[in-house]
Amino acid sequence: MILSHCFKICNLVLTLIAGLSFVTHATAQSVPYLIDTNNKTWTRLDLGSGGYASALNDAGQVTGSFYTSAGPRAFITGPDGMGIREIANFPEPSNYVIRSGDVINNAGRVAGQTLIPSWVFQGPFFVTGPNGTDPKTVSEEPGVVQGRGNDINGINDAGQVVGSRILRDGSLGFMTGPNGEGLNFIGDLGGESPWGDKYIDATSINNTGQVVGASLVVGGGSHAFITGPNGVGITDLGTLGGDDSYATGINDAGQVVGDSRTVADATHAFITGPNGVGMTDLGTLGGDYSTALGINDAGQVVGWYSAGRFGEGERHAFITGVNGEGMTDLSSLVDLPQGVVLTEAIDINNNGQVIARASIVPEPETYALMLAGLGLLGLLGGARSP
Repeated sequence: MILSHCFKICNLVLTLIAGLSFVTHATAQSVPYLIDTNNKTWTRLDLGSGGYASALNDAGQVTGSFYTSAGPRAFITGPDGMGIREIANFPEPSNYVIRSGDVINNAGRVAGQTLIPSWVFQGPFFVTGPNGTDPKTVSEEPGVVQGRGNDINGINDAGQVVGSRILRDGSLGFMTGPNGEGLNFIGDLGGESPWGDKYIDATSINNTGQVVGASLVVGGGSHAFITGPNGVGITDLGTLGGDDSYATGINDAGQVVGDSRTVADATHAFITGPNGVGMTDLGTLGGDYSTALGINDAGQVVGWYSAGRFGEGERHAFITGVNGEGMTDLSSLVDLPQGVVLTEAIDINNNGQVIARASIVPEPETYALMLAGLGLLGLLGGARSP
């Protein structure tokens, strides 16, 4: 009887602890952190519930979105992530409000999304002047293909913006001229969906105007691509042996990063040589999934990895050394507060500062878990045979 009773109590303890662990994991907060990998320091960006950081420049200015009493709004910080300031809206009268800052260049020009408040729909995208001032919507020539919205993914120091126009069926990659003037669609790799739709994403641009992204290819699948300067021409970067690849970032040497399916049907982060030549598997730190999200001019790559083949499971942020050498868990480089784990490294600048997303488990939940476990173990210790 004692043995049977012990098994029942032990099972109850394990079940409750597992359940409480799920609760703490499910209710963990997601908070942006600015990590200085040279000084091994961190800065928490207090953006409130639902706020997020999207990008940073070489001065450490950060942009993203946070919630105000009027809804989501774009922000910009000062150098080193200090001082969060809402980007002022367009002069009245205006049909749009500035919803999010998605990218930022070294002059502090921000590009991002607007919203039509009365419809709660996406409006045209915007570009600001230096340091997030004087925003304007991007003008388009008559006859330009219209869509249901835009993803804004990159900006260079000339103010050329790249992104994707979302259509009813498919998407088209675009780039603008300097300071967001005008808009042109870039080429593709020739593939279409079974219904004849094009899907092209333009995800990043460097200071020579080389654009990277992904496009459907003939025969199925999608491949990462790179263009020549100012978006001219397009080259298929291939894969790591699988069917698909996707480029997410490029530096001024033309080194491209992203992720690709492998021969073993895993997904791994990759880096190329200058001008997109040669694709190197960056591997993982355990598990089958990693993806690269950013690269600086030294070739340091940031992103995240997880155990699951399709990115499921706990995420962990990573950083590499120069030219993608030596993947390291970003959380191991800094002394973070208890309960904080860096889950995604989103962007890195040329001074080694990284914008990362962190998971923070609320202390009261953790404390409740500990008490529940100790209490039930005490009950187990006091169990007696009838």
